[in-house]
Amino acid sequence: MSKTAQTPEPPYYAVIFTSKRTEGDRGYAKMAEKMVELASRQPGFLGIESARDDELGITVSYWESLDAIKNWKENAAHKIAQKRGMEEWYEHYAVRVCKVERAYTSEK
Repeated sequence: MSKTAQTPEPPYYAVIFTSKRTEGDRGYAKMAEKMVELASRQPGFLGIESARDDELGITVSYWESLDAIKNWKENAAHKIAQKRGMEEWYEHYAVRVCKVERAYTSEK
């Protein structure tokens, strides 16, 4: 993704997913694309930003509320992706949920 998410005025929430991948794709890219598409249709979804290099991946998704985050976490297709992630795709990962209270941008 090449541009930043267009989020509303705070407050809103960010879910920061940081990961180190295992070797090989094994369906990861296809599933990641499917999850972004599915998340973008969930009530309360505001946007997503993602970056990855050879060592570390960081994806930040933005949500209107903690309930919207909880509903996404419990989504059946997302649960399948989470399980595969734990078993196949990630050497390790961390999830952090944050309330965004202030935000500003520089647009050129």
